[in-house]
Formats: sequence, C-alpha cells, structure tokens
Amino acid sequence: MTTAPGTAADAASAAPTSTTFLDAITLTPVGDSGSAFEAKPQYVPWPKAFGGDLVAQAALSAIRTTGEQSALHSMHSYFLLPVDVGVPVRYEVENLREGRSFSTRQVRAFQNGALAFTALASFAVEEDGPEFHELSPGGIPTPETLPSSAQVLDGVDSDAARYWSSGRSFDMRHVPGPVYLEVEGGTAAHQAVWIRAFDALPDDPQVHRAALAYVCDYTILEPVLRQQGRAWGDEGLMTASLDHSLWLHRFGRMDEWVLYAQQAQSAQNNRGLARGSFFSRDGVLLASVAQEGMIRTRRPRA
Repeated sequence: MTTAPGTAADAASAAPTSTTFLDAITLTPVGDSGSAFEAKPQYVPWPKAFGGDLVAQAALSAIRTTGEQSALHSMHSYFLLPVDVGVPVRYEVENLREGRSFSTRQVRAFQNGALAFTALASFAVEEDGPEFHELSPGGIPTPETLPSSAQVLDGVDSDAARYWSSGRSFDMRHVPGPVYLEVEGGTAAHQAVWIRAFDALPDDPQVHRAALAYVCDYTILEPVLRQQGRAWGDEGLMTASLDHSLWLHRFGRMDEWVLYAQQAQSAQNNRGLARGSFFSRDGVLLASVAQEGMIRTRRPRA
C-alpha cells in the first residue's frame, strides 16, 4: 500500500510524537448519564484497529465514572469483534458495585451497532500494608545502548516499517532484538522491551495508567512468535487478541523508561498465552499482564 500525503499513514512517517496515543484516549461524553463515551480508533497499517486502543479507551471510560479516591487496580477484557479504524466506538459503563474499599465497573464497547469489546474493571482505595514484589530480571542492557525501532528498520520502505518506527507514540527497544521482519536474537520463549512515550505526557496519573493499558497489547504475543521462529512480517501471518488481563500494582510514569519483561506460557490450537511484567527503571514492579491471542498462518488459495 502506498502512503498518500496528508493521510494518517503519512503522519505515522513524520517525526515521532505521542499524539496518536493522546488522540486515542480523547473521550467525548454521550448523552447526560455521565456513563457513556465515544472514542476513535487510530490509524494502523492493517485492516483492523489496534487492540490497545480499546483497552485504554475502556479503562479511561471506567475511570471517568469513579471518584478521585479510587484507582484502577485490575481489568479483564474480551475482544469480541474486529474494530474498524477511524469509526467511533461507543463505551457504555455500568456501575456494578460501589463499596467503601472497592468498586467495580462493566464496560461494553459498540461499533456499527455491534458489541465489539467488553471488560470488567475494579477500583480500590489506597491502603497501608506490607509490600513485596518480584524482582526485575537481571542482565538487561540499558535502553540508551539499544537501537530504536527506527534505527532497526532504517532503509525499509513500507507502511508497517514507518508505523513501527514512529507511529505508535512510544519508543520501543527490544532485548535480545525485535521480531518485525525476522526473528532477531534467537527463538527463546521470552524477551524484554524498554518502553517510553516519545513526548512528555500530562501530569495526570489517569493518563499514565491509560498509557500502560495502551502499550501492554503491542508486544505481549511476541514471545510466542519468537519461540515459534515467526516474525510480524511473515507472509500469511494472522494474529488477533482474544482476551486480556491487567493488574496495576503501583503508579509509574510512562514518559520515563519502563521495562516490559515477557514470557510465553503455552501455544496450542493456533492460540498462544503470554504473561508480562512492567518494571520501573529502578526495578519496582508496576503492573502484571496476561493475554491469549490467535496466531494462524493463512493458507494460500489453490
């Protein structure tokens, strides 16, 4: 596909900014209930929208219906239908529980009149208590010593390469290497990715929580691909997010470097399960992720 000047695809090839993410989480209230919103999935160079748009938009929609004393601590999502790019999605939030310590919301997302996504989101009031977390993996190179996606893909002329390089709002640097066009760094069932927003994000904790929800879907299936020796650019590769779980343990800024350590858990029946852990640069566990996705190879027509 050729990139046309002035389109969203052309914008993805410009100087990297975090505008795509900020546009994705721009919610428009719908009606007078205070519990319905619209948001627009952003450009990607393939037929259907990025799943992180839905996760972040749903998370922020649920957040908008809770008080300032509560913070999102877990979210469990199902991707029911593919979503069209550029077509508004309506998010309807139902208050399932409003307790003194915990509250729960159900979010249902509709596009073109069909239910496309659903999630349960739980909120908790901050409390004092014992602290523990798993340790950040050792031996990971610092992000400054690793090539950016733009450097890895320098000289590759395609819409996908331009998008991976500068269109995702976040700088992503892989250890041991990315799986864009080929599997770099071997076929182990694990990897790590340093992530940081291209721009400074607003000083709003909810924006940073939404940013983490947004980016966690980008690379979580990659350790499954890596273990199978597959790359995103392989001919006939088909992937889709099926379900997604996110636990937010501690606050972290997503315009500072965070480490996303990932491990493939299982692959069977053209489905793969992976888990991930977000760590601050100083090794504090910020969030945990688990996701199952479909991974198929399209058979050529006879």
